[in-house]
Amino acid sequence: MAAVLPVDPAFARSSARTGRRQAGKASSFSFGKYREIIIAVAFFLLFDLGVLVLNFYTSFQIAEDALGINLAGRQRMLSQRTAKALLSVEAARIKGAPADKELEELKNAVRLFDVSLKGFQSGATVPGGDGKPVFLPAAQGDKAADILKKAQGLWTPYQQKLAPVLAGTATEIELQAAADYAKANNLKLLALMNELTTALEAVASNRANTLRMVQTGGIVLALLNFAFILFKFLRRLRTSDAAIEAANEENREILVSVREGLFLLTPDYELGSQLSRSAHELFGKKLTPGQNLFGLLAPLVSEKALTDARDYVELLFSAHVKEQLVQGINPLSEVEVTVKNRLGQDSTRYLSFHFNRVQDGATVRHLLVTVQDITQKVELEARLTGERQRSQKEFSMLLKAFETDPAMMRGFVERAEASLLEINDLLRSTSSAASEAQVLKAVDGAYRRIHAFKGDAASLGLEVLATLAHQFESELQKLKDTGAATGNALLALPLPLEDLLTKVAAFKALGARKTTPDTPPQNATPQALNAILTRLADDVGIGCGKRINATVRMSSALDMPGDKMDLVREIAVQLVRNAVVHGVEAPQTRLASSKSMEGQVLVNLTRDEAGQWQLSVRDDGAGLNTEHIRSRLLSLNWYTPEQLESFSDKQIVAHIFKPGFSTAETPSPHAGRGVGLDLVQANVQRLGAQLLLSSVPGQHTEFKVRFSV
Repeated sequence: MAAVLPVDPAFARSSARTGRRQAGKASSFSFGKYREIIIAVAFFLLFDLGVLVLNFYTSFQIAEDALGINLAGRQRMLSQRTAKALLSVEAARIKGAPADKELEELKNAVRLFDVSLKGFQSGATVPGGDGKPVFLPAAQGDKAADILKKAQGLWTPYQQKLAPVLAGTATEIELQAAADYAKANNLKLLALMNELTTALEAVASNRANTLRMVQTGGIVLALLNFAFILFKFLRRLRTSDAAIEAANEENREILVSVREGLFLLTPDYELGSQLSRSAHELFGKKLTPGQNLFGLLAPLVSEKALTDARDYVELLFSAHVKEQLVQGINPLSEVEVTVKNRLGQDSTRYLSFHFNRVQDGATVRHLLVTVQDITQKVELEARLTGERQRSQKEFSMLLKAFETDPAMMRGFVERAEASLLEINDLLRSTSSAASEAQVLKAVDGAYRRIHAFKGDAASLGLEVLATLAHQFESELQKLKDTGAATGNALLALPLPLEDLLTKVAAFKALGARKTTPDTPPQNATPQALNAILTRLADDVGIGCGKRINATVRMSSALDMPGDKMDLVREIAVQLVRNAVVHGVEAPQTRLASSKSMEGQVLVNLTRDEAGQWQLSVRDDGAGLNTEHIRSRLLSLNWYTPEQLESFSDKQIVAHIFKPGFSTAETPSPHAGRGVGLDLVQANVQRLGAQLLLSSVPGQHTEFKVRFSV
């Protein structure tokens, strides 16, 4: 097959010189002058020989058709084996005898029939007649497709009725239903497989006839093409010198106007004599013929990429390596570079280098290098990827919201709106003249409410909302860390709340569609709350690389007023997150301590006979480490070493409830802000409750909240 490649100027000049030398020797037609053309035409006669290769292709097609026909015949046998084995299982069941052998026969027949049927439909690797895997191509032809469609229509309900039988769990009724279906449709399925065999035989016959016609036509066309090419080439060879000059001029025009960087690369990795104008712009510098390509790339790419590129180019210059096989390992297909733009400023671009061989027979003379600026493509792909991920997350969040208990979702929306509006009012109400202490107090208040909102969203699996809340926490943290906590700085913070409020409004509208105006409001069930807290523990555990077994019992929640229950639920959410993140150890650490890999988290809400409520959250983790807390307080510069020495262990542990304190070194979506236990303590105070903490190092930590309503 002939390939049309860009004209190599060096080759053009070489051909021109050769032509002039030949013209000086003889002014008339000579064999030597036209030797390459005559040889090329002679080689074209080999096309006739190539046509003969179709005979081998015919054999291959016939072999494939024979395989399909054989397997279609096997399908007939398998349909009978399936029915026979099913009836044998039924008979054994009636006699009360074991049917393990018959059941195994049924499983094998069903599996083999199903995989072969799918192979006929779309092509697949299936067991052959000798049990070895063979590739079964999809059956060709409308008739075969129609037969397979009908067969699938019979087989799908057949499979469904066989499913409990194959699983060994079928009841008498299910077994009888499967047997009745087999009796009613076995002959139909057999007839369809017979029709399939006939259809495949017809396709094979037609294909053989078609290939014979193609062979005959190919030979005729080859002879006609030979005569045409010989005539055209012999006539046009007389003007070859003028054509070469015209081609050179065209090459120069192309190199000036083309937008890609084009140049030839020699086996010594040097730039050829002709470079497109765009090549200089893409490299951000003036290029000169003879420059080493890898010397140009060295300041633009990493050392590893440069080494890989050199190895890749060496492969392309090796004639025995197939070019198409190595195209996919091009290390320069996308390269980030920093070059100077027309204003002399550093500009980041993404360049793509593509290499094509320029061959003279079996010798690779040059590589044609094409350099493209793919910056817009890369940036667009990045934006599309980001938008796709965001859309997928929002769609997943809407699905979870739709699946969530309506009462839980309604309660979440109400709490979310109230919390976000409260944050908005809190931030806007802080005047620009407020003192730093007043601003920090407002920030801490907003921090508690947004952290509660984040935990609430995470407990329902609404990751997008939890992520947005985490980002808002980061903005609040920046104000605290940079010392920029002023009233004016707070005025800009309500803007991110609009996105959260918009998304919460979408959930509110979704909830309104799921109910009617006449539907009375219902309270969330304890089972739903149990499930949400259990899922929260699992999700946080996955995010922290831990395995969690959470046991949640909140069955008494129905007897508690809604406002109190909201506070208790927030406390439970934060204590569960705290138990998973700070309490339970990593799996390998637990194994080293002779514990199971799964951390245990127990959540109980109970009420005694005197009406006293108690919420307890217990984990079997490492317990509280007072020395670690003391060290963390010192690293935060909250106290001097002397002051810390004067504190008792109880006073040290009490700092875990202080706003901004966390034993986590770096913040994450689950910990590190120092807000969770601060929120717990604030809610405990609003409940008028008593908070008890017990911990045994290496064994457990337990929080108890006792209160009355």
